[in-house]
Amino acid sequence: MEIEMEEEEAFSSQTTFDPQDLTTREQFRRYGKRHSPLPPNSPPLSSSSKILFDGNNNIEIRPNAALFLEDIKLEVEDDSSLDIKPQSSSSSSRRATKVDYDDGVDSTFGLFASLLDSAIQGLMSIPELILQFETACRNVSESIKYGSNGRHRVVEDKLMRQKARLLLDEAASWSLLWYIYGKENEDIPQDHLLSPTISHLEACHFVISDHTAQLCLRIVQWLEGLASKALDLENKVRGCHVGSYLPSSGVWHHSQRLLKKGRHAPATVQHLDFDAPTREIAQLHPDDKKQDDSLLEDVWTLLRAGRLDEACELCRTAGQPWRAATLCPFGGLDLFPSVEALLKNGNKSRFLQAIELESGIGRQWCLWKWASYCASEKIADQDGGKYEAAIYAAHCSNLKRLLPVCTDWESACWAIAKSWLNFQIDLELSGYQPGRLENLKNNDGEIDQSPGQGDEDLQQSVGTDSWPHHVLRQQPRDLSALFQKLHSSDTVHEAVARGCKEQQRQIEARSFMNLMVGDIPHLLDLLWSWISPAEDDYNVTRDHGDPQMIRFGAHLVLVLRYLLADQIKDAFKEKLMTVGDRILHMYAIFLFSKHHEELVGIYASQLSRHLCIDLFVNLMESRLDWSVHVKYKIFHSAMEYLPFSPEDDMKGSFEEILDGVLSRSREIKPGKYDEKSSDVAEQHRLQSLQKAMVVQWLCFTPPSTIKNAEVIKAKLLSKALVHSNILFREFALISMWRSPKMPIGAHMLLSFLAEPLKQPTGSLFSPDDHDSSESLDEFQDWNEYYSCDATYRNWLKIELENAEAPLLSLEERQRAIGAAKETLESIMLMLQRKECPWLVSVEEPFYDLEVPTYLELHATATLCLPSGECMCPDYTSCTALTSALYSAVCEEVVLSRELMVNVSISATDNYCIEVVLRCLAVEGDGLGQDELNDGGVLAALMATGFKGELPQFRDGVTMEISRLDAWYSNKDGRLERPAAYVVRGLCRRCCIPEIILRCMQVSVSLVESGSPPESHDELVEIVASSENEFLHLFSQHQLQEFLLFEREYSIFKLELEEDILVEEDILVEDS
Repeated sequence: MEIEMEEEEAFSSQTTFDPQDLTTREQFRRYGKRHSPLPPNSPPLSSSSKILFDGNNNIEIRPNAALFLEDIKLEVEDDSSLDIKPQSSSSSSRRATKVDYDDGVDSTFGLFASLLDSAIQGLMSIPELILQFETACRNVSESIKYGSNGRHRVVEDKLMRQKARLLLDEAASWSLLWYIYGKENEDIPQDHLLSPTISHLEACHFVISDHTAQLCLRIVQWLEGLASKALDLENKVRGCHVGSYLPSSGVWHHSQRLLKKGRHAPATVQHLDFDAPTREIAQLHPDDKKQDDSLLEDVWTLLRAGRLDEACELCRTAGQPWRAATLCPFGGLDLFPSVEALLKNGNKSRFLQAIELESGIGRQWCLWKWASYCASEKIADQDGGKYEAAIYAAHCSNLKRLLPVCTDWESACWAIAKSWLNFQIDLELSGYQPGRLENLKNNDGEIDQSPGQGDEDLQQSVGTDSWPHHVLRQQPRDLSALFQKLHSSDTVHEAVARGCKEQQRQIEARSFMNLMVGDIPHLLDLLWSWISPAEDDYNVTRDHGDPQMIRFGAHLVLVLRYLLADQIKDAFKEKLMTVGDRILHMYAIFLFSKHHEELVGIYASQLSRHLCIDLFVNLMESRLDWSVHVKYKIFHSAMEYLPFSPEDDMKGSFEEILDGVLSRSREIKPGKYDEKSSDVAEQHRLQSLQKAMVVQWLCFTPPSTIKNAEVIKAKLLSKALVHSNILFREFALISMWRSPKMPIGAHMLLSFLAEPLKQPTGSLFSPDDHDSSESLDEFQDWNEYYSCDATYRNWLKIELENAEAPLLSLEERQRAIGAAKETLESIMLMLQRKECPWLVSVEEPFYDLEVPTYLELHATATLCLPSGECMCPDYTSCTALTSALYSAVCEEVVLSRELMVNVSISATDNYCIEVVLRCLAVEGDGLGQDELNDGGVLAALMATGFKGELPQFRDGVTMEISRLDAWYSNKDGRLERPAAYVVRGLCRRCCIPEIILRCMQVSVSLVESGSPPESHDELVEIVASSENEFLHLFSQHQLQEFLLFEREYSIFKLELEEDILVEEDILVEDS
């Protein structure tokens, strides 16, 4: 009796069911209590925690990361009252947790690049690539959110949840892209065509042929797929899933018990058939109602995820097979208008065919829709449960009863799209019933009103004949109206309307909308506006925006390019190329800034030609001082994804990149000088090191996986030799000073090329490659020259050290004498070469006598005073220098050779001047063999200025040359090909006299120390011999210096001989 009284009191209390209260539902679950993602004993989030989450767990993202982090700091300060105790784990474990989180985020960059590479190589299709992107985002999101078992600080936990949510949103975008553009159109197999046809088959035909209906179908499938994957993740992580009930848990046992005992309230159902609550306008027992509402909520969740079969099985398992029959009518048919559903139905379609043979096509379909509509309205009017009303409303496009249970953007979008799809199908099927279609067309102007508007008029047109006029006013007219409804606070749930105002949701919604309607140009503009810098000017040297957004934009651009290559129009193609290149360029810079150099190549290869070349040139220049490992990653990335030689005007090549790097390395950088102008020359000397370092890019070994790796290796070596020779010439001219300081740039070049040149000479290049062989010969000449230069500087260093010492030991004197003899020996070997004199080319250049050919010499130099300081040039000094250069040759040469001289202040460095010499090429100087090997008139002019012996110019002012190039040009001044013989001749005019004078200096030192060299007379003979033609390379001052050294040598030798005679006389007297 007590139990019965308690049940009556409980029933009479009329307790209402709170769908947000899960405590009353757990007793009916097979699985245990749902666990919160927060650990036990964790404090609840305070009301001020609104940076990442609002009351509905909607994520918000700040437009600027710095602002976002600042907000988090402020929030942590506000949450200090929570008194969260620190964990016992050490600070190193917390750092490890953060590292794992960062690694999880960074792994997406390499993973996406690997997948993209596979697609470009043809190992997977682009639609498959899109699905792989979606899977990658989901996996990384799952690993970030659930992969770490340790507890996190408040800031870390929020960052991780935000990043995991953003990756899920990106996965949703990839999924939508696949459904809209990647999923192939399906046709109905011939063996599934029925004659006479059925309504489901016609619905599928309509969706296949109608673009709007097909789009709605794909949107519905996309949203159902997202919901289904969310259920799978919940099952995987928590070990539970929606719809696990004990058998017959849907039977109304409590109401049955009350009816048997005859103790029930007047408002209690009198019968237990499924239609009793609606028919009798009565209620179930409160516990039965709560259990029923819990069951219906899970049925709704399964239907929302597109799991119709599971929803029906849940109803049968719970003891409500009648409800399963209402979800799948006509013998359990799945009436979703897709080919998959048609194939799944199989022979069940025959049952519907039999029905419609009697009643007509679409008649029973219309009746089921109208009955679902009436059920949803009746249940809602009697407060029978919002989920039960929504379940039936989903079948009949009744948005008025459907949208109140959709508390998130995706569910609301699914409801409107599914409703509109079903409505279009109902309109199509109405054409099979005479008179219905005309009646509906008359009411077409009433479409696109909010749910509930004008419902009084609908009561006058009840019945199946007017279907689907009942829901006509609730449907959108087009896609724009669909999104307008979705963002209307009068239509959707307040949580959806509130979420649509958040920035992140607006970004997602606008992205989804543009994908759905196919407005890709607008989508690209939106992506660029979200990730581009806030400034008006576009800075290409640094990245902006959210990294994940940049990554998504870059891969979206590439997917669209490959996916829609044959479908895009010219205007669309231009937008996809221009804006797409900006996004790709920014992503490549971002990868580079995060030290993912190995990933840059795959994205740079998709850029337009000039952007690709400029990008790699900038990146290689910025990594010039980094480790060899980092530089090789860049080299390998470019070699793997770019062609070595130019193939077309659309794609950049690695050879063009190298040319850009080499060219830029020789440019004069803007100088920063203090009041001491002597720093200018030293800075130019130090720049030689930067110039030399770029040659290392040419000395790397190409990966063996690329095509023609050995041929490319030979080309790189040939290019390295050519550029090294250019630098050797410049370095020789700026290293004429007699000091112990080594020309570091030249010796770095020699060290770079030492390894590639270890192979036998014959195996480096083919016998027909004369240019490379000539470059190798010149390189060997410079190798010998700098070896002599190094021995001289080593001797000079010893001499200076000995000069500072008060007393010298015998060993120190012998060391100095040995270094001097080594210097003389090396230099004499270089000067005595007969078969192949130093820096003399044996190749005769090709020329055409019929076309006038000109020679041009371009030099960048600084003007140095005799004291070693550099003077800042002005227009007066430039004019004076121009006049002096003209005066250095006779007037006849000026006229006959059409000599032109131009001197100007450098635009990049105000301490430098730009000198351009131009003259007509003649036989022996530009045409045919350069018999004197002195570079001709242009080399003679430049050598005079270099040596500081220009007439009518300041005495002793020399030109320190930092860049030097010679060219053949036509009469219009267009440069055609290098004239290397001019620069080589200039180097012979400057280097050979200087190295001979060094020999004389060493000889004087030896004879002064009492060890006269045996080769001194031979050196004088070499200079004086007409066969070697060294004498005309000397300037007047150099000859004077030579004679002075010879005079000193003779004096010291005479003194030495006198001392020897005196010693001999003393010995004779003593004996």
